Parts: sequence; C-alpha cells; structure tokens
Amino acid sequence: MVVLVGVVFSTSPDRTRSVRAPSGGPTVRLSVGYGSERALAAALRTTPAFLIRRLSALHVAEVRTTAPGRVAATLRRAPGIRFVQRAAARLSVAEPGLILGSMTPRAVWEWQVRATHGDAVPATVLRAASSFQIAVIDTGADLAAPDLAAKAPRAYNTRTGDADVRDANGHGTFVASLAAGSVTNGDGIAGAGGDAQLLVVKAGNARGSFTDVDEAAGIMYAVDHGAKIINLSVGGRTTSVTEQRAIQYAVQHGALLVAAVGNEYAAGNPVEYPAALLQPTGSNGVGGSGLAVTASVSTGLRASFANTGSWLSLAAPGENVFGAVSQYASPAAYPRSPLPGAQSGLYGYASGTSFAAPQVAGAAALVWAANPSLTAHQVAQILKETASGAGRWTPELGFGVIDVAAAVARAQAGGPGVLLSGNRVNTRVQLNWSGDAGRYTLALSTDSSPAAAVLSGTPQTSTTLTLARGHSYSFTVAALDASGVATATSAPLTLAVAAAPPRR
Repeated sequence: MVVLVGVVFSTSPDRTRSVRAPSGGPTVRLSVGYGSERALAAALRTTPAFLIRRLSALHVAEVRTTAPGRVAATLRRAPGIRFVQRAAARLSVAEPGLILGSMTPRAVWEWQVRATHGDAVPATVLRAASSFQIAVIDTGADLAAPDLAAKAPRAYNTRTGDADVRDANGHGTFVASLAAGSVTNGDGIAGAGGDAQLLVVKAGNARGSFTDVDEAAGIMYAVDHGAKIINLSVGGRTTSVTEQRAIQYAVQHGALLVAAVGNEYAAGNPVEYPAALLQPTGSNGVGGSGLAVTASVSTGLRASFANTGSWLSLAAPGENVFGAVSQYASPAAYPRSPLPGAQSGLYGYASGTSFAAPQVAGAAALVWAANPSLTAHQVAQILKETASGAGRWTPELGFGVIDVAAAVARAQAGGPGVLLSGNRVNTRVQLNWSGDAGRYTLALSTDSSPAAAVLSGTPQTSTTLTLARGHSYSFTVAALDASGVATATSAPLTLAVAAAPPRR
C-alpha cells in the first residue's frame, strides 16, 4: 500500500495558476471547503495563503502558507467557508517484501490467477471487458512495460496536468499490471481484468507520497474521464472531508471504488482510509460504497501482515504475487525475476494488500462485462457472495478470497441475492444485511426449531439482539418484492452461545 503523507508541493491539474510560496518558514498545505468561488476569493484576500488548485466539483480548494494556524483560524471565520483542514501526515510503511529464496519461479508465476479461478473465465467475457475502464490512482506507471503498452492506456498526472506518468517508485506499475495487464499480447503476464481499458493517474511522487487532495484530484479525473472502476492502493489512519467528498462524487457517478486495507497488522492493526470509507467500521462486510480488500496467501488464509476488522469486504492473493516491474524503479525495492519466454519487460514478486486490491478491481470489470446492466453496488455484492466464504463473513478475510469464475457465472445468471453477516460479543449479536430489496424479513431458528420471523417486512438492514446462553441460533434474511414475496434468501448465519460456567 502506498501511504498518504502530509506536506507535498504540487502544481495545479485544474489549471489554477500556481504561485510561489511565501518566504519565512516551511510551507504547509491546507484544504479549504467553500460555498462559492466568490466566497473563496474574498476569504483568501484576507490571509497570506496562496491558491494551488481548486477541485470545483467538490467545492474544495488547496492552499499553502507559512502561517497555517493563523490562516486556518482566519478562514474558518470567513463567510462562505465550510471547513479548513491540514493535510494529515501519514507514516510511510514499506511493503513487507518476501524473498523467494529456493522457490522455483516456474511453479509460482501468476499463481494468483489460478487461486482466484481467473483462468476459468470464458474468453467472451474477457473480450467484453473492453467496454469498461479501470483507473489506477497511484505513483504512475511504466507505459513501456509490454503488458501495459499493449493496452495503449490513457495517462494523466494530477500534479503537472500532462500525460507524464513515469513511475520512479514502481508501486503503480505493479498495481496496474495486476489490474489490467494485457491478456492478448502474447508476452509477459496477464492482468485480472481481461481486455478492460486502463487509465493511469499519477498522484504521487517517487517516494510514494500523496495527500488527501492528491487522491481526490485523481478520483475526480478518473470519474470525469469514464472510469467505472477505481483502484486505490493507498491509505492512512485518518480521513478528511475532501476525501469523503471525492468518494461520494465517484459513487454518485456510478463508479465502483476498490481500496487496500493496509499492512500494519503487527503495528496495532489500525483502521485505514479510504478503505474504511468504502466498507465502514462496524458493517461486518455488508453494504458500503465500495470494496475494502485484504491479502491472502496461496493456502487461502490471511497474509500475516494484512489488517483485519469489521471494515473488511473480501480478500485476494497478496503475498508473493507476480507482476510487471517499472524500469525506473529501484531493483532493491522491486527485485527483478526472470520470466522465461518473455520477449521484453521486467517482472518480479511483491507482497502487500496493495497488490490484492487491483485483482479485485480487475475481477469487477469481468463481472460487469458479464452483465452490463448491474450497478456498482450489485457488482460488489456479487463478488462478496461468490467468494470463498460462501456467504459467511469473518474479520480475517471478510467474505473470503474472490472466485472470479463464480462471480462471472452469477452475474450471467442475474443479479445478486442477499448477504447477511454478524458479530457476536458475549450474548449480544449485531446483524447486518444487504440486497436490492426495499424490505426484508429476518428469521431465526433456535436449536434447530422451525424458523420464525424476528423482523417482518422491515426496511432495516441491521439489528442487535440478545441471545440466551446454552443455545445455538441460525439466522436468515429474505429479500421481499413489492408484493411481499421473497425473491432471494441469504446463506444461514449460525451462532452458538456456550452455557454459563457453574458457580463455585
């Protein structure tokens, strides 16, 4: 995962004139929410702040100043100013690279494709994915890499406003190859997205540094230029109004966002953003506005470094996955691995939830290609329903490792069904469910007794219940049509509550 960090200087991709920063100390960037362009201009005239760029659709401006405290206080009092926030600093966390040692590359090349059954997707669906565009917002990409060059990707640099997306970091190239590397060029590797188009949006520098405004600018550009799927292998421990508005902008325009959940399990297992905006904390994988992806290993278990929690959607391979390496990246950061038979390009192995997310983004393109009438929410739901958890959610893997072939088959057969998940603490259980219905019926069977309705015809999508000790419980949720007839039923969620220990 590329980690968002604080102060990064940039020029404007929105053609706002970049102004030289004032002297007298280090400059700090602030994001400013405003009600109107006139209100923004009037407010800035009262401060020593210099406008860098505007994200007009979000009503957010980015400014820089050597007096952030005074400027923020003044702007907050100005008429028409909605918020002022400093770009939150993030600690840079390296990908947990793993050395292959004596492993035989021939036995493990692109094992991730087989593990997710991507090799069983019909060729017609792979071709149909050309109608969909995946945007990778990252450190750019090496467009000369054969599997990327074959896609003739669109490219945009949010900092310079041009098509120079050269990737000196290497992260973006690896991510882009996993999401949308060509499957038809007869060279190198194959990405997860079949013939899906690729949009490379460079928002970070060679160190992999971003801010929330850089991310938001990339999201807006991707949405405005036709991306249906947006991959965000970036993260940090806090969020902002700017980031939230950008996510909302994408969702309102029908895009599906996919984000990595982070690699900090051993460092406190923090909640990471933007992933936790897509699959909110406490949701137990149900609902949300996108997909938060953790990393699995070849056995299907969670990778040891990958974060866990109530905000996970599902998983994809993320340990020692094989992808394209940027010629501009450091060999120390992205070691090269030979690929016999390859005519050109550089390749290697890397680990991290950053590299799980783009496989889900590619899978989403195939699901959409199999049924173009689906909404972004329905695509996400189908990927969850058909993952290895068979409709059951855990905080370790969400709904499990994606099964691309099963998801494509479900999409071809129709829309999604109903998802139900639960989280029990002692005798209290929180249930969450989602589907495409306006009303649902929650049924409960206790100790294998006939099921009885707990909630009937409710518009609710969550509830909390208290369970008695010493019993087992099985819950299901049915989606109802306008006539009250069940159209789909979730997989059963079974819980057992142990009897209380005897008193001494």
